[in-house]
Amino acid sequence: MQETTRKKSLRVLALCSALCVGGAFLPVVWAQSTDPGFKQDMKSAGHSTNNAAKDTGNGVKSGTKKTWHATKHETKKAAHKSAQKTDQGARKVEHSTEPQ
Repeated sequence: MQETTRKKSLRVLALCSALCVGGAFLPVVWAQSTDPGFKQDMKSAGHSTNNAAKDTGNGVKSGTKKTWHATKHETKKAAHKSAQKTDQGARKVEHSTEPQ
């Protein structure tokens, strides 16, 4: 008999604890659900973050394209200069090895 009473007491205690904890958070939940400005503020913050990420991505894309084109141009320039110098060196060797 005493065991049943103890179980009942624990159930009542758990229920009271749950109600007290739930009751403590009720004003916070109520304030959030009734304040339309809060929800709109959160949406606006999300949209702003989205737009900032897009702008950053576009900036990175633009910078990457510019860098790629500049690298391509400089690589071609270096290849042509290399070919010229190789040709020039080959002509020097050819002239120095010609019979006189």
